[in-house]
Amino acid sequence: MKLPPWKRCVIKIGSSIIAPDGRGCATKYLLPIANFINQSIQDGKEVIVVSSGAVAAGWSTQPQYPRNTPLSIPRKQAFSAIGQPMMFFLWKQLFDYPCAQLLITHDDLLNRRRFINVKNTLLELLRLKALPIVNENDTVVVQQLKVGDNDNLSAHVADLVEADILFICSDIDGLYTGNPHLDKEASLISEVRKIDDSVYRIAGDSNNPMAVGGMRTKIQAAEKATSRGIDVVILHGKKAENFDLMARGKFVGTLFHRTMSPRAAKKHWILHALPSSGEIVVDEGAAKALLHRSASLLPSGVVQIYGKFDHGDAVKIYRESVSKANLIAKGLTQYNSEDMRKLTGRQSHEIQDVLGYFASSSIVHRDDMVIVSTVKKEDLI
Repeated sequence: MKLPPWKRCVIKIGSSIIAPDGRGCATKYLLPIANFINQSIQDGKEVIVVSSGAVAAGWSTQPQYPRNTPLSIPRKQAFSAIGQPMMFFLWKQLFDYPCAQLLITHDDLLNRRRFINVKNTLLELLRLKALPIVNENDTVVVQQLKVGDNDNLSAHVADLVEADILFICSDIDGLYTGNPHLDKEASLISEVRKIDDSVYRIAGDSNNPMAVGGMRTKIQAAEKATSRGIDVVILHGKKAENFDLMARGKFVGTLFHRTMSPRAAKKHWILHALPSSGEIVVDEGAAKALLHRSASLLPSGVVQIYGKFDHGDAVKIYRESVSKANLIAKGLTQYNSEDMRKLTGRQSHEIQDVLGYFASSSIVHRDDMVIVSTVKKEDLI
């Protein structure tokens, strides 16, 4: 199939490609990828790499810990610290121009100022004709602040740099109608124009013990990226011929088409980067106003507040009760949870009298709110 035209791409490389068979970093599968990157840059295009493999590389230096050994968080962080320079050196030796290493945590994505700083750094590296190599900073991050997998990290990076296309290199040709390891009749799906429940149902898990994400995380990443107007291709990263094809504008894999009406950058950030700090339950009238009239959430429509949060934190908004089926929106609060409880059911003109100050007539302004009725709700943070 023909690739969509692109000028800037993010290419995500998994652990099974960087560290095949769990034996440390190796260029076994990287040379065709490096040739594709070189050819793309020579053609005037821009490339950012999101690379896994640091933990696997570090693990390979510790033979006393076999592959089936459970890893504590400190040990995994230590393995990452050992393996990170090994992984970066592996990439650096493949190119005769500067390479730059960026280690990102989830905290860098949820803090809007740091989010913009990371974006500016990546764009400046591209202007300097350097190749950015991005990974999650497993050496310091704790479980609660992890992006979780490099598939989703690559979608965040593609959003950061406003990429045209995201290539996710896997150890499978793309999305199949069933699990090709179990179903001989399963066939490759070459195009997906809309990611819905049916797409998630056929996404299986990874068979590779070194990989964090299976096909499901790749679909999550594709949903994040396509909603921002970025095409996504999942392809087999161990097949050299795939990269020869891509250099000629073709591919074998699954193309997820970008949406024709991409979500605004700030709302995408609220939806996918900010963790929720609490829940707000609203009555039916408020729910209809949010869903059908693009209204802000006023205190009069609030029924119940759950959790403890500050002004500017993200909260989920439910109609009638807190349940996945009733989730309708996510947004940034204008008041903290303590003050919001005092305002529950009140009219906006009463805010000054109740609190002794006035910040906004709304609890959550429509410009800081995302309706999530079309989003895979269990994947929200």
